[in-house]
Amino acid sequence: MAKVGFFARIMRVIPFGYHHLLMIFIAIAIILLSLLLAGCSSSSPLIPDIFLISFYYQDYPPVFDPAQVDPGVVQAISNLAGDAMLEVRVGYFGICISPEGGSFLCSNNATQLAQQITIDHDPLNLIWVATTFKNSIVFPYLLIIAIIFAFACFVLLATFPGWHLEADPRTGSDVDVKPFPSRAVSQIALALIFIASIFVLVSVLWQHTASVAASEVAQDLGNGSVKSGVGTTAMILGWFGFGLLVIVTIGLLVMILSIHLLDQLAERP
Repeated sequence: MAKVGFFARIMRVIPFGYHHLLMIFIAIAIILLSLLLAGCSSSSPLIPDIFLISFYYQDYPPVFDPAQVDPGVVQAISNLAGDAMLEVRVGYFGICISPEGGSFLCSNNATQLAQQITIDHDPLNLIWVATTFKNSIVFPYLLIIAIIFAFACFVLLATFPGWHLEADPRTGSDVDVKPFPSRAVSQIALALIFIASIFVLVSVLWQHTASVAASEVAQDLGNGSVKSGVGTTAMILGWFGFGLLVIVTIGLLVMILSIHLLDQLAERP
């Protein structure tokens, strides 16, 4: 009994429990998803590197295929592209451009970006293509709702009880106890984090599929003169955020089932 009391006192001194670990995972997931949403929203360091898709001018050997009705259009596109070096990156709430391979200019208004360059920088209207992708395909609101739900779950986990002293009815001495959290609060937290996980999964899958498809189509249309790529950093942020939310969902489910099992065992005569 002395050993049990000693370990209980140690655990009481350390302000860290199972639900705190879940809260840390939620906090990290919220940060990752927030960074994903902030990609290309400003010219701050590293923010332009978080993008969904990029379009840029680059000369490379064109691809010829029997399905091409007019293979000679490649030369016409190359003549139009000229020596352009522009790169356009698309985020959830902004677009970044690098006219000559240097620093990026970012804005949520594509018209303002287009007015800051000349026709020689973007002869094939890649800025317009990028803003069409952002306005017609990109949908950030599922991620925003998921972050709100994850934060609500974080707040509910913060209400879970910690260690405190109670009088032992048999001995009258103070003992360290830690009550189980409310079943209703635990179930609400589980529902919130589960819905958040589903929303993030749908959003990341949508983001990944749409970016890959648009990248391939744009590169084929600009065959030999335009290349396109999918943002690796954005994909990592999205999938890592989803993975952390799944871990929290499983952790909460295990905790609720464990408490239910302990309650059943305690009720047995």
